[in-house]
Amino acid sequence: MYADLHRDAIVADTHNDLLMTVSARPPETWASFFREQWLPQLREGGVDVQVLPAFIDVQFRPEGALRQTLRMIECAHALAEGNGDEVSICRDGREIDEALASGKIALVIALESMPGLDASVELLPTFHRLGVRVASIAHWGRTPLADGSGEDATGSRLTNQGVAALREMERLGMVFDISHLGASGVAHVLEIATRPVIATHSSARVLRDHHRNLTDDQLRAVAAGGGVVCVNFLAAFLSEKPEGYTIERLADHILHIADVAGVDHVGLGPDFIREVLLDLTPPCESYSTTGLDTLATIPGLDGPRGMPLVTRELLRRGLAEDDIRKILGGNVMRLFRAELGRPAAAEGGPVASGVSEPVR
Repeated sequence: MYADLHRDAIVADTHNDLLMTVSARPPETWASFFREQWLPQLREGGVDVQVLPAFIDVQFRPEGALRQTLRMIECAHALAEGNGDEVSICRDGREIDEALASGKIALVIALESMPGLDASVELLPTFHRLGVRVASIAHWGRTPLADGSGEDATGSRLTNQGVAALREMERLGMVFDISHLGASGVAHVLEIATRPVIATHSSARVLRDHHRNLTDDQLRAVAAGGGVVCVNFLAAFLSEKPEGYTIERLADHILHIADVAGVDHVGLGPDFIREVLLDLTPPCESYSTTGLDTLATIPGLDGPRGMPLVTRELLRRGLAEDDIRKILGGNVMRLFRAELGRPAAAEGGPVASGVSEPVR
């Protein structure tokens, strides 16, 4: 029964770092490597919509960040063009629906932290023209736009340029991602945002007290603005102890967020990072100082193939099929159809390099 439901539902994964491992290979192999290594996993997992973040590891920062960002975006386009019978880069809800109707996996390009942008907000339209539709402005540490959650002790809100970036993303129709943003920065965004936001890979802080997770107040605020919180599957963000690295614990996070924010505001952002970390040479440095076991996984959920297990567990926990469909991808699709690539107003020139409003 769960397999039929999973197959019939739209399944959206809002965070898979596969571009890191594909782009690490020679360009002439990008399309074939994706087809051999990742496409079968996505198909077996029933993934219909895949957000592809461009994450720039510390070895490329700051000097090579822009070049690596462009390389990863080009990688996304190249693997899509080389597998045009199976996947399609999508820039708005209509294109996603068209891809799904033709049996293709819809790919959405995202930026994680945007070190390639630095403080040059005027480049956001450039990334938009390249197909980027989702973006965050911080990772673990400090950027010219905001502090990541690893710097929560600073109590820092968005910088002037961070506010300008939010405003420009809203103008362009790029969905703002609050995952990784520091607590004060999240509060600032939720205070001034005029369009719904997404947390592409964040879980419930009340169940696992880690700065990468969201508090109940934050969950309610995201929902109040029409946004979606997509639950992170990374085991260390679900439980402090290995005995909690279970699919039951993952379901606890999903159900808690549904209870607090409402079932219309929950999605899935698995963050299947184990294969990526094991594949990269040199290893991804950004995760080496977190103090977390980033290689630990929930049994059966070390990659996209395991996604049907989530459907099975949610059914076992007594959720209605309609609610499960919302969590698997319906809520993300509602957000993407309404916001992705849709400008907030008539198109004009790029914003000025200064702020669009004072930082309070």
